[in-house]
Amino acid sequence: MINCQLQKTLPPTSLDLDRCRHFILDGTFLHRPRSLVALMDAQTHRIVSGQYGVSENSEPQLLKFFEPLISAGLCPHSFTVDGNRKMIMILQKLWPGVVVQRCLVHIQRQGLSWCRTSPKTTYARRLRQVFLKVTKIKTPADRDMFLASVIDWESKYGTLISSRRETGYVFSDIKRARSMLLRALPDMFHYLDNPFIPASTNSLEGYFSRLKGHYRQHRGLRKEKRRDYFKWFFHLVPK
Repeated sequence: MINCQLQKTLPPTSLDLDRCRHFILDGTFLHRPRSLVALMDAQTHRIVSGQYGVSENSEPQLLKFFEPLISAGLCPHSFTVDGNRKMIMILQKLWPGVVVQRCLVHIQRQGLSWCRTSPKTTYARRLRQVFLKVTKIKTPADRDMFLASVIDWESKYGTLISSRRETGYVFSDIKRARSMLLRALPDMFHYLDNPFIPASTNSLEGYFSRLKGHYRQHRGLRKEKRRDYFKWFFHLVPK
């Protein structure tokens, strides 16, 4: 367990940020609306930096999160992220030209949720089949077959769906699933060109799961102690 009475000044990170190039970036909620954000080195699966009280949707907070990392030499080639638009915008603002890999697990999970487990319509059933293929793309040939299935679905149903003005929540979710997939396509396959780029944020999500397990042992932790608790957890339990 982390002792929250430890001194507040942390030793410098042991990671050489000049050498780290590929990262996983994600956030999670512990006490809504309060969340935390963490950056993980994709090669070593070690936490580079984590902070409680940072929102993925807050530009000022994200900029403040990255400031000390930039000063320490952070020069990324890629980030694997869950698709949060604000976060992607900040990354591209700070590092123009950086590769942003969309997490395939997030795309599949959200797409299947919007399509439902047992969709009633043909277009929803076919779209669900497309999403089921997302995490099975291991080679350029797999990618080409997947893109062919997307093009086939879009040619048969895309225009019809985009032009319909139905407002029911089931149909609206299909429109959301289609829109998300089309927006994500340009950034879904960078990992095929570079094996050091992770295809998902699973490693960081697994870390968050362990973190939450430890945190639940401190049910009486006061609000003013939480920031220091997570600061030390990230430092003492980096992977």
